[in-house]
Amino acid sequence: MPRPFALTGATIVDGDAEGTVLPGQTVVVGRAGLIEAVGPTVTTEVPPRYRHLDVTGRFVVPGLINAHAHLFSDGLPLPRYLVAERTSGLVAAVGRSPLGRMVFKKRARANVLTQLHSGVTTLRSLGDVAYEVVEVAAEIESRRYPGPRVLASGPLLAVTGGHGAPQIALVSDSPWDARRNTRINLRHGVKAIKIAATAGVTDARSVGSAGRQEMTEEEMTAICEEAHNAGIRVAAHAQGAAGILAALRAGVDTIEHGAGMTPEIIDLFHDNPRSLAGSSALVPTLQACLPLARLDRRTTGIDRIVKANAEMVLDETLKGIQDARDNGIAIGMGTDSALTYVTHYNTWRELDLLVRHGGLTRPQALAAATRTNAAILGLDAVTGSVEVGKAADLVVLDANPLDGFRAFIDPVMVVARGKIIDRPAVTRHPELDVQLDML
Repeated sequence: MPRPFALTGATIVDGDAEGTVLPGQTVVVGRAGLIEAVGPTVTTEVPPRYRHLDVTGRFVVPGLINAHAHLFSDGLPLPRYLVAERTSGLVAAVGRSPLGRMVFKKRARANVLTQLHSGVTTLRSLGDVAYEVVEVAAEIESRRYPGPRVLASGPLLAVTGGHGAPQIALVSDSPWDARRNTRINLRHGVKAIKIAATAGVTDARSVGSAGRQEMTEEEMTAICEEAHNAGIRVAAHAQGAAGILAALRAGVDTIEHGAGMTPEIIDLFHDNPRSLAGSSALVPTLQACLPLARLDRRTTGIDRIVKANAEMVLDETLKGIQDARDNGIAIGMGTDSALTYVTHYNTWRELDLLVRHGGLTRPQALAAATRTNAAILGLDAVTGSVEVGKAADLVVLDANPLDGFRAFIDPVMVVARGKIIDRPAVTRHPELDVQLDML
């Protein structure tokens, strides 16, 4: 059990969309890793034998929640053979072999700890090679090593030849097969389900194919019924209006990436009777396509098909964010980590891009990554804010992130369910960061 402690003299950045900042606060954390008290330092009592940590002049923020992560790679450019159609079967077979499972579990463990050390205290993986992330999540829960709260999806669910198939997907071509694959994932203990409703960018086969609907509404409905019956939320990779509409009709809980919205789509986001919570949310992932769209192909190493699709999808994603803002649709935050140019330590960049390219204010972007994501994932009673009774998921920073999200680059401290990581450190890729700084 973590040792109880108190952060005294803190300036709390509340994480609400209004940008509330509370100076001179104390946060008391008990042995169970829960917040026991929050209030002015001059009046808040700290029980005897609690460790006192003076953070005067520093900023305490709710731990970040990454609602769209992958853990199979490190963000360096993916070799083409990993996503090429002609080698997809071999890649899948190797990845699910005993040696492959060992390699990918080791990667998942390292990458999830990098996310933790960068301030992410909860993450949802949405597309794994097999069930290696489920295993890592179980090891963290059993306290074998400190880590963030992990909602693992296992392999995503796709159609033959569809996005992610077969490298990180279970494949089906009928509602009953889709239902069976959902049951397989649930039997392995997943805490999220991911659907490939449309084609994607990185494995696009032709210009204009990204965003084209791949899975039928009937197939997605079967998946949602099975998942919701088990209390599990469903995320849909969807980058075109037709696929988004079908996915929302089927009852998905989150649309990943997104696109420009029609009135029917907007209405379904607000009132979605087949979803688990009665409404759906948007989780854009600007880091997934903005570097591919804006950086030169000689730099990124992608081919002209991927480049053209990235440009098209970026335009649609930005339209989707604007439509969500204009219509009061919940916007979460996810990075799509592990994809090319999306490292596990650069979560702050997604917040920055949501402001500079997506039009959110800094408080709104921080809220997307804390309070809003907690609600989207059904964890708002557990985490997402600095409140009594919630898990002590906290980040201590030297600067106010509302003045700039680069404050997250070198956290002073990360606290995950009461467990303190002092002076967290990550391995960076400077050559990528220089390029990303130009966006």
